[in-house]
Amino acid sequence: MDPTDIAKIAFRTHHGHYEFTIMPFGLTNTPTTFQALMNQIFEPYLRKFVLVFFDDILIYSPTFNLHLEHLRTTFKVLRFNRLYLKRSKCAFAQTQIEYLGHIISKEGVGTDPSKIEAITAWLKPTNIRSLRGFLGLT
Repeated sequence: MDPTDIAKIAFRTHHGHYEFTIMPFGLTNTPTTFQALMNQIFEPYLRKFVLVFFDDILIYSPTFNLHLEHLRTTFKVLRFNRLYLKRSKCAFAQTQIEYLGHIISKEGVGTDPSKIEAITAWLKPTNIRSLRGFLGLT
C-alpha cells in the first residue's frame, strides 16, 4: 500500500489502533486494484510467457532453459514491486498443470475433467422434462 493511504483504512478496537500495511482483500476495489497492478508490472511479458489472473501467475516456456530465464524475470518483477509468493502454493517446471479450470500441457489446453463431472455423469435425457433439466444445468 502507498504509505499515504494507510490511514484511510485504519481502525480501532478495544485492543488498540490498527493499520494495514498491505491491502486487505475485504475492501470493495481491492481485487480490481490488485489485478490492475499485476497487469501493469507484468505488461511487457503478458501473453509472451506470463498469464496473470489476480494472484494466479502462469509462466510458460517452450524449453526448460528458457523457462528458468522466464522464472528469473518473473521473480525480479515481483521482488522489485515487493510482492511475495507463498511457496506452498507454487508449482515449478511442470509439464502439465491445472489453471483456472483447465489442464494445460504441451498437447494444448483442455477442460479439467473434475470441473465437468456433473455434466458428464448426467443421465441421457429421455423426455422433455429431463432435457430441460440438463439444459438448465449446463
